Amino acid sequence: MPIPTDLSKPVRKTAKENAFEQLQDWIIDGTLQPGEKLNDTELAQALGVSRTPIRESLQLLEVQRFVKMYPGKATQVTEVEKESISDLLPPLAALQALSAELAIPNLTPETIELLEHTNKRFADAVLAEDYFSALKIDEEFHQIIVDTANNPYIKTTVPTLQVHVRRLFFHNSIVLTKDSIEEHTRIIELMKQGDAEGVSAIMRNNWVRAIDEFHHLNENTAKKPVSSR
Repeated sequence: MPIPTDLSKPVRKTAKENAFEQLQDWIIDGTLQPGEKLNDTELAQALGVSRTPIRESLQLLEVQRFVKMYPGKATQVTEVEKESISDLLPPLAALQALSAELAIPNLTPETIELLEHTNKRFADAVLAEDYFSALKIDEEFHQIIVDTANNPYIKTTVPTLQVHVRRLFFHNSIVLTKDSIEEHTRIIELMKQGDAEGVSAIMRNNWVRAIDEFHHLNENTAKKPVSSR
């Protein structure tokens, strides 16, 4: 049989990279709970690696504020600080807004088509109330723009902020709404028109609006009477 020659080669990852990604995912989705003490020996056994890549991964996770290491004592998963959304989203919004501006000169018909198709998938997920899928597709949408901007510093910084957005989502601090569908559509149109100022404003609002929604949601929750069982 003929063997395809145009296949992309799988990217080989080191034990540390694999361990880091898995531990990060477990912390984000709550498999490893806030405040939970981590044992590097147990983690090494669970992931089938030595303790060295686990320790190196935990050090990286501490830099990202996912764990706190107490030398000679313990390593703990950090608590989810829901109010951190007010510190997290503004810088991410600024980088995403700048990405949209920088992406305009690099736009191609294929990129526009990909953005429109991705937003259609996002809309389908939101309308179906499949918010986990919607979150992943939303990340895809914005990553297309970041990649198109082709700025290595933005491309490196955005993922370090994005993972914290994902963790807040899993812990019910961020809610995706139908407003984002229309904002995505407007972002695409403004980019096609070459309106850097307009797309920057819409993109920034697309992210910062979640802060107001978070506070509004918490205010409503606080006003609800406590029900008895």
